[in-house]
Amino acid sequence: MNQWLWAATALLVLMVPLLGVAVFARRIDGLPAVQAAGAVLTLVLLTLAEGFHRSSYTVLAVVAAVSTYVGGMVFVRFFDRELDP
Repeated sequence: MNQWLWAATALLVLMVPLLGVAVFARRIDGLPAVQAAGAVLTLVLLTLAEGFHRSSYTVLAVVAAVSTYVGGMVFVRFFDRELDP
């Protein structure tokens, strides 16, 4: 195991509190936790790609970053109506 795989493991452990907040908080309060978890997941995928010496795996990290951003915008767009009194 090299240092990249150790870093990926540490980042995965750091995702546990973020996912806990995302699950147990209100929807709009959990959104920043989901966005932060998406950023951490992107870093995990990048470190795994470097750890396994597979540069083609970085495409998955780029797709994850874009889909996290787009997913957050869609979430805000559709659930914003629910929050207005």
